[in-house]
Parts: sequence; C-alpha cells; structure tokens
Amino acid sequence: MRSLLRTLERSTLRDIALVCLAGALVGISFGAISVSGGLPLWVPVAMSVLVYAGGAQFAAVGVVLSGGGALAAVVTGLALNARLLPFGFTVSDVLDGPRWRRLLGAHLLTDESVAFTLLESDPRRRRAAYWVCGFLLFVVWNASVLVGALAGGLIGDTDALGLDAAFPAVLLALVLPSLTDRRTRTAALTGAAVAVAATPFVPAGLPVLLALAGLLFAGRPAAPAPAASGGDPAAVAEGEPRSIAEEVH
Repeated sequence: MRSLLRTLERSTLRDIALVCLAGALVGISFGAISVSGGLPLWVPVAMSVLVYAGGAQFAAVGVVLSGGGALAAVVTGLALNARLLPFGFTVSDVLDGPRWRRLLGAHLLTDESVAFTLLESDPRRRRAAYWVCGFLLFVVWNASVLVGALAGGLIGDTDALGLDAAFPAVLLALVLPSLTDRRTRTAALTGAAVAVAATPFVPAGLPVLLALAGLLFAGRPAAPAPAASGGDPAAVAEGEPRSIAEEVH
C-alpha cells in the first residue's frame, strides 16, 4: 500500500480522502436508518461487506422499510448496479494478476474508484488510483456503517434528526449529474412520473421497478452528421444512405 501511495500525487490523495469523508457520512446515515427502521444490526453490516454498493444498499433497504418484498428490493439493487458492468470493462487493465486479486478488485469497483482511475493516463498511476481509492473507501464505508448501526440502536427515532431524508437525498445526488443529458433527463422524469402515479395502487417496492418504463421514452442517440468536403453535394450524398430505388439503379 505504501508503494501505491507514493505513486499518486498529493492532490489525488487529498481528493480521495475527501471522497472517503463524504462516504463516511453517508455510511453512518445508512447504518443508523437501517437499524432504527427495525432491521437487525447484522443486516446493514453484512450487506456493506458482501454487497458494497452504497446507492443499491440505500434503495434495497428503502424498499424493505417501506413494506416491499425481498424480491423487489433485490431487483431494485440490481437495476442500480447495472451501471457497473461497463465500468468494469473501462478499468479492466488495472485488474490483472491471479484470480483472487481480480475478484477482490472487482468487489472494490465503485463510481469513485473508476472516476479516479480514468483521471490517470499512466498505467502505474491508474492501478494505484484504483486500488488506493477502492481499498480506503471500502474500509471507511464499512466502519462508518457499523458506527451508524450502533448509533441507530441507541437513537431509536432517527426521524427526529432528519436522517430519514438521507434515502431520497443520496439517490437524488446519484442521479443529478446524469440529468444534463436530454435523453437521460427525459427517461428519468418519465420514470419518476410513472412511479408517483403507481404508488397509491401497487405494493411498496413495485413503483421503483415500474419507473424503468421511462427507458422506453429515452429515444435513440442522434446520428452523426455526414461529413462534407468543400460543400460538394456529391460528397454529402456519399455519406447518406441510398434509397431502395437508387440501389436498384
């Protein structure tokens, strides 16, 4: 670990420390709300060690605490974690070595560890950024969840402290950076509308799954404009698909 720390610049280490601090605050909220909501202490602790996915953990526990079933909670968590699949391909170069190391590295895959890895171009720094951020955030997250779970058992009513707002606040924070894209914004708003409309009529947990219908309204990405050379109409036409009649002739 020391050699990895020496590989990174001081500014990168500072940014990783800030991310860990933010993760600690969220982890404490997650542990406290889970236990005060009625879950045994071991549930958020085991979930943090074995699942280790902040947004998915919040969503799954939120479904359970609102009265939803286990299946709805699992599907919701899997839907949120689906974004990690392309992330894994993006940073596959840092997950080398024996199988146990690759499995451990895959378990440490988060939005933050991928983000710090993509900031580096040098292979050594990419590897160092991924493992340092992934390992430190894993340790901080699990320690803070344990602290929050212990505190949640003592506090009892976390609503009095406003911690009940952590679930929607964290999920909203995860979504907001993606809403700058028009297609993503359309899908998100449509899905939210579907979930809100369905809430009075279906069991808890199902509105979140029904919100996936918003993906049907995302539309297709705009096709790139054909490249034209010197304003030559023939060059423009070359880049356009020909009609069936043109193919025949």
